[in-house]
Formats: sequence, C-alpha cells, structure tokens
Amino acid sequence: MPRPLPIFVLCAAAVLGHAQPTLIDAGYRQMYNLQFAEAHQSFEQWQRQHPTDPLGYVSDAAAYLFTEFDRLHILQSEFFIHDDHFVTDHKLAPDPALKAKFEAALATTHRLAAAMPDDSNAMFASILADGLHSDYTALIDKHYVPAWKEMKASRMQAERLLAKDPNCYDAWVAIGVENYMLSIKPFIVRLLFRAAGGETDRAVGIEKLRLTAAKGRYLGPFARLLLGVAALRDGDTGRARTLLAGLIQEFPSNPLYAQEMQRLNEPAAHGPRP
Repeated sequence: MPRPLPIFVLCAAAVLGHAQPTLIDAGYRQMYNLQFAEAHQSFEQWQRQHPTDPLGYVSDAAAYLFTEFDRLHILQSEFFIHDDHFVTDHKLAPDPALKAKFEAALATTHRLAAAMPDDSNAMFASILADGLHSDYTALIDKHYVPAWKEMKASRMQAERLLAKDPNCYDAWVAIGVENYMLSIKPFIVRLLFRAAGGETDRAVGIEKLRLTAAKGRYLGPFARLLLGVAALRDGDTGRARTLLAGLIQEFPSNPLYAQEMQRLNEPAAHGPRP
C-alpha cells in the first residue's frame, strides 16, 4: 500500500453554536496567534471550571501539538511547499517532555469521553483526540500507516456525529480535508486509498472545507488556511491572496500567513504549481 497522507483532522464541533465566547474560544484564538502559553492558561482554566468536559483537555492537547508544529516549522515544510506532496521525510527531533504532556491530555480526553458515549461534545472531543494523534504520528514521528488508520477512524466518527447533528460545522473539516488531500494524488494511488476505505472526492473536500471556513466556531481559520493552500495549488492567486489577507488581519501575531503572502508576491520564488 502506498504511503498515506496524514491530514489535520482537527474537528472542534461547535455544539454550542456561536454563543457567548468562552475560554475555549479564547484559547483557540490564542493558539492560532502562536500565543501558546496564553492558550494553555485558557484551556486549563476551563478544565478547572469544567473538570468532566473532555473538550478542555483535548484543546490543551491541540495547543501542545501546534507548539511543536511551530518549533519544527511543520506547517511551512509540510503544507506550503510547492510540489506534488504535502508530506516530507526529513528527520525531526521532537520534544519528549512536550510529547508526554500531549499524550497525557489525550488520555484524559478519551477517559472522560468514554463516560458519555452519546454526548455530542464528548463524541467531538474523541474525534479531535484521534485526529491530533494521527497528525503527530504522521507529521512528527513519520509513521504513516498507523496515522492513516487513525485518520480514517476519526473521519468515520465524524460521520456518525454529523449524522446526529449536521450543524457541528467544525466536524465537517474531517471529511473535507481527507477528500481534498487524497484527491490530489495520482489516479492509481487514489484507487488504492479508496480500496482501503479512504475518501478522495476533491469537490466534496472543497465544499466541506468551505462550510467549516464559513461557519466553524474553532476550526474556521484552519479551514481557510487549507483553502488558501488549495487555491495556491490551483494557481488561483487572487483567491489565495484574499484568504491570506483575512488570516493576516485576524491573527497578526502569526507570521506564517504574512510569509506566504510575501512568497505569493514574489512569483520567481514560487515556481510552477502542479
């Protein structure tokens, strides 16, 4: 079987809708702004106030993962590269102390979610936990087959949650990212992914990413980032500029968006798109 592509299956279901912002909302905004210490403080305060809510713990795990992504420059190297791959095999040196905290947060998430198997918030936290672990396994550990299995399991959980509540808009990103990222692989590789249970419909992928980008409570910015990547790969520089400009304005402390905008404004640095 070919090496599978990991995806950021970061499903943070907006089970409360766009109600009054909470510490969870604040923590995700801080995380996107690369303010990781502040994000942990927000998530940990939520945990103290809501000790049985698995979403607080899995969100803390997300902040640990993005801390490591930032330190290792993973978003730049794995997404904003200009060939036909989203995954590279260069060796990384993960932080073992951070990994221990990350895995402890995921373990707590699974324990709490297991106690509420029919609760939408708990289902969502479990989806997110599996997706985060898949991302770490693939993008940091470079173990692609285990990551593929976790990614597929997470997507299937998302489908079950969305069958129950299609308004959990952040959960649609699990389906959107898998479909888009697998759809860009060569035809024979797509056939193999489909035979293994993968979903590879590009149109579905873009549609679901747009849904999360427009209505997602926690993962809207992440979906917009991926749509920007898709626009760059399609040569739609106007759309890419619009998306990147919005992210720059919304998250001024995160240099990734400004860096890619600068690359976009220097055509010679880009090279041809596949």
